[in-house]
Amino acid sequence: MRRNLLRERLNAGKPTVGTHILSAWPTLVELIGHSKQYDYVEFTAEYAPFDMHDLDNLGRAFEVAGLGGMIKIEQTQYTHQAMRAIGSGFQSVLFADIRTVEDAKAAVNAVRAETTMAKGVRGRGLMGVGMRRDVGTVRQGGTPAYVDALNEVVIAIMVEKKSCVDDLDRILSVPGIDMVQFGASDFSMSIGKTGQYGHPDVVAAETKTIQTALKKGLHPRIELRDPAQAGKYLEMGVKHFCIGWDVRILADWWDTQGAVMRRMLRAKPKKAAARPAAKTAAKGGNGKVRGNYA
Repeated sequence: MRRNLLRERLNAGKPTVGTHILSAWPTLVELIGHSKQYDYVEFTAEYAPFDMHDLDNLGRAFEVAGLGGMIKIEQTQYTHQAMRAIGSGFQSVLFADIRTVEDAKAAVNAVRAETTMAKGVRGRGLMGVGMRRDVGTVRQGGTPAYVDALNEVVIAIMVEKKSCVDDLDRILSVPGIDMVQFGASDFSMSIGKTGQYGHPDVVAAETKTIQTALKKGLHPRIELRDPAQAGKYLEMGVKHFCIGWDVRILADWWDTQGAVMRRMLRAKPKKAAARPAAKTAAKGGNGKVRGNYA
């Protein structure tokens, strides 16, 4: 079974840096790997078009690039997409739209093996044996190593609904959860303050999420558009960040550089300064100038 690089860093207490992609083009994963700056790539499948072949190809790209792979799953697809993503080579899953303790348990169950071998705080789930990439298709399926690998999958949850924040202590007590991500966009919408990310109620909910996660020995993760925004979170004790989205990076470039080009086209070109007439002359063998001036 392939090493779970993200799990290893969490177990060692080391910080992690990830980045997001919505494109299923595997070459992007390879380019991210070439940078040597990231521990994993989150495929934000909740918002992206993809098929099962895309998941397999992304799994191959993670291995080529030496990166961990995380998939973000929307609320109606927990079991199916978690199973197929893990089978393709993803080793961490981010579950969106957690509202209740039951939702958190469903997320854990979608990842962990259904076996009495399950032990410790990682929980017992509903995942059975498969013939997929993660086990070499036919080579390691149904082995103890497979059960161990499922127990090592990193489970992250989104805290982005008011009901989740209200019952946060019980939800984060569900065995098996590893990472916690606050979602300001959904939370602000759920309390009727859509887009007001700096509103005191939104800021208080984020602070509560981070502090509760740390108190319970979990790993709060912060999504950032720009690393310059990380300072206050580092001071709070956060060590895990996921920075940038491929689509946002492209949109920012197209917006700013397109505007620059448009301004250049609207500007009147400056006339070139007049130059004095050139003089042409030929020198003879004695160095004296001969010929005519133009």
